[in-house]
Amino acid sequence: DAAMGLLTPRLPAPRAADRDAALAKAQSILFQRGVTAVADMGTSIEDWQAFRRAGDKNQLYVRIMAYAMGIDQMALIAGGEPTPWLYADRLRMGGVKLFMDGALGSRGAWLKAPYADAPNTRGLPRMTDTQLGNLMSRAAMDGFQVAVHAIGDAANAAVLSSIEDLSATYKGDRRWRVEHAQIVDPADIARFGRNGVIASMQPVHETSDRVMAEARLGPQRLAGAYAWQSIAKAGARLAFGSDAPVEAPDPFAGIAAAISREGPDGQPAGGWQPQEKVSPVQALAAYTTGGAYAGFAEGRFGRLAPGLRADFILVDTDPLTATADAIRHTRVRETWVGGGKVWPDDAENGAAKKDGNQKG
Repeated sequence: DAAMGLLTPRLPAPRAADRDAALAKAQSILFQRGVTAVADMGTSIEDWQAFRRAGDKNQLYVRIMAYAMGIDQMALIAGGEPTPWLYADRLRMGGVKLFMDGALGSRGAWLKAPYADAPNTRGLPRMTDTQLGNLMSRAAMDGFQVAVHAIGDAANAAVLSSIEDLSATYKGDRRWRVEHAQIVDPADIARFGRNGVIASMQPVHETSDRVMAEARLGPQRLAGAYAWQSIAKAGARLAFGSDAPVEAPDPFAGIAAAISREGPDGQPAGGWQPQEKVSPVQALAAYTTGGAYAGFAEGRFGRLAPGLRADFILVDTDPLTATADAIRHTRVRETWVGGGKVWPDDAENGAAKKDGNQKG
């Protein structure tokens, strides 16, 4: 209320120097985890300027596929079309992030039927179907990729319907992204295989949210929950991520969850809904080539091949043959971006600095 507003101090907005320091720290954390490229979902003009300052100073080493926080930020940052790749493929604004619903834990995810543990609510859509279609169309007409946050089954159905409607107008390789796709009506899973939809999912959500999801949905409505294998079999491209900072930016924890559907405690034994496990090859691909493809970057990085950027890591565990528990405890020995070592930074002017961001 107004009285509380008078008593509660307002924190000052972060200074540019604070944002620059945070970006430098974030890069260090990512490299220690073996992450060389990220999709920044919800980039503001302040974020973008921090990325640009780092790039201008030759201090941007992680690759950032930026998605603007809404249409206004998209137009402010990029103007009338996606930006080119900058700083030797370190930065590009190529898309926009929209929100169809909220989170499952807060019962903000929009469901087709009421919550099992709160029968008076189905969650709440963040916009109408018409508003969603208009915003997606506004971005698509200028060539921006559209990524829509959808967690509940009603939200996922609405996004898929908008994609189907817009695909009749906006032809070509659009790579519509559904972010999270956590709870999907089994009747809608086949729709992920149409129109080049990318299912951008986070495997650790299944292990961290399992008990909560069971409570929110009840046992009869879990068939389409975190349904990685079913969505892949439907023909959608999988792009796995961490959802940092909600979860730790740890791809090895994600790979372990994806192949086992067991938590760090090994429970439930054999995996929760084990039919939705993916193979180690599928999991590794979703974190590498799948992530690059999801950001229109497959011709630049995401795999080791002639003509692509030399981004790679050295680890003590083989994610294609090790157990899920061993993968979860993987240690990253070294991280290299563009042929330069970025972690550990054991040289005064390490290889990444010598690379100068201009040679890659």
